[in-house]
Amino acid sequence: MTQVSFEIRRGAYYDSVVLMQLQRALVELDEVTDAGVVMATPANLELLQQNELLPADLVAAPEDLLIVVRAATEKDAAEALSRVDGLLARRRAAVEAEFRPHGLDAATKMLPEAQWVLISVPGRYAAQVARQGLGCGRHVFLYSDNVPLPEEVSLKQVAADKGLIVMGPDCGTAIVNGVGLGFANRVRRGRIGLVGASGTGLQAVTVRIHQLGGGISHALGTGGRDLKAEVGGRTTLQCLDLLNRDPQTKVIGLISKPPDATVTRRVLSAAYALGKPTVVHFIGYPAPARSLGNLTFANSLSEAASIAVRLERESSATTPPAKAGDGKRSGSAVTRSGRRFLRGLFSGGTLASEALRTLGILLDPLFANLTSDSAAKLPDPLVSRAHTILDLGEDEFTVGRLHPMIDNDLRIRRFRQEAADPEVAIILLDIVLGEGAHPDPAAEWVPVIEEMRRAHAVEVPILMVGTQEDPQNLDAQRKRFEAGGAHIFEDTAAAAEFILQRLGVGLLPEGQPVALEALTKPLAAINFGLESFYESLLSQGAQAVQTDWRPPAGGDDRLAAILQKMRTNT
Repeated sequence: MTQVSFEIRRGAYYDSVVLMQLQRALVELDEVTDAGVVMATPANLELLQQNELLPADLVAAPEDLLIVVRAATEKDAAEALSRVDGLLARRRAAVEAEFRPHGLDAATKMLPEAQWVLISVPGRYAAQVARQGLGCGRHVFLYSDNVPLPEEVSLKQVAADKGLIVMGPDCGTAIVNGVGLGFANRVRRGRIGLVGASGTGLQAVTVRIHQLGGGISHALGTGGRDLKAEVGGRTTLQCLDLLNRDPQTKVIGLISKPPDATVTRRVLSAAYALGKPTVVHFIGYPAPARSLGNLTFANSLSEAASIAVRLERESSATTPPAKAGDGKRSGSAVTRSGRRFLRGLFSGGTLASEALRTLGILLDPLFANLTSDSAAKLPDPLVSRAHTILDLGEDEFTVGRLHPMIDNDLRIRRFRQEAADPEVAIILLDIVLGEGAHPDPAAEWVPVIEEMRRAHAVEVPILMVGTQEDPQNLDAQRKRFEAGGAHIFEDTAAAAEFILQRLGVGLLPEGQPVALEALTKPLAAINFGLESFYESLLSQGAQAVQTDWRPPAGGDDRLAAILQKMRTNT
């Protein structure tokens, strides 16, 4: 039979590393068989209960420090608890050995060059500390989790308006100008910049790049929820823009768990518009092509690292170092004329589906008469909306008439209708040759294409499927269509690249641009929370100040709210 005893220290705050060290020290005592040292949150109490360490008569609040020990006898348990103050003495000595400011104002006076605030305090307080950091004009590395999603959205909106970054919440890893934040590995400097959702993915890719002989310019974390629809990828977009402007970064890697579909389009659109070679690995995301313009898609973290190293070496061998701002695509003459939409008129459903999947990662809004995750269902297939791709071989178009691979009349009529729309810039067609197909598509299509290009200046890319041995002869058909002003492609990805370049696709970050100094100045930071992060900064040669942070009003939410209201009204 063992004895479980406990002690409650009301409103006593220690960071989680100190609590872990105290728990280990108690367990190492001869008379103790198990111990728990936690803040008395509901989740922590449940863990204690699972380990049979929760006292039956416990009454504690989340802001209270709870120390529980299990020993052979009540005397042994009491003896262990009596040694807690001695075990904590080393921490008190460390705090007393150097002045540690309690708040941000004093900390910034001690280290005015600090551009970053690192926050690893309990989640219920983290947003308030982050807001203070933004208010002082500092970027925020927010390691804390359990920050409500609306708070994250609000913090990132405030940051964007000020030209600042919030990495997080729940951001475990970053490397800024050679200095690792949070859980980061020591890797060589180089010309590959990474953007990752939270932590372990970034670590895996940075390590693999290092092992392959490459190096990291910066690795920027965004937080695990940044690519959710509610947040909209705001930090990811800022980081992409920063790395694009950074002269030390020649290749960008974009790593994440599967994002929200709308956010995927937004982020990939930005990466495409910025123009630097970018490797994309969204875990579990079905890549639409091996590559699309400057975007290359990887199937694993290791492959993403390998591709990034290869692209960086190819870039270094063939081009001079990039200047800040290089790589951003300019708008197209087509879109500046007011024509900005694509219409795709297909005779083959599979080709239409592949075009939807390829173009759907960047074009928004995109509609179709097919069921697809890449596009919204077109309410009326007779009336196109925004970007639209139609399979004219669907039943709704073929009742009482020949299939459009044989009879071009329906597609030609729809082609004229789409070309006359003043917002349509490009009309994508498929021309399928072979046995049973129209014997001479060029004879009917080329005059119409020439007429509509003269009248409405539309561009006409064509996916052509066939061989020289087909009755229509691929080479002969290609020459006649090209003479009429069409652009012939035999690969969907190549046609998509042509379309995207013509449309000038791209969405750049909203708000004030983040100054490049966020990455290029020697890193200096103010740390709230885990002392191990502070010690890590010092060991890497960075300047840092550790604060002696305590929960407002000793963790009493009611009193803290009153004090905050008094400050606001002062």
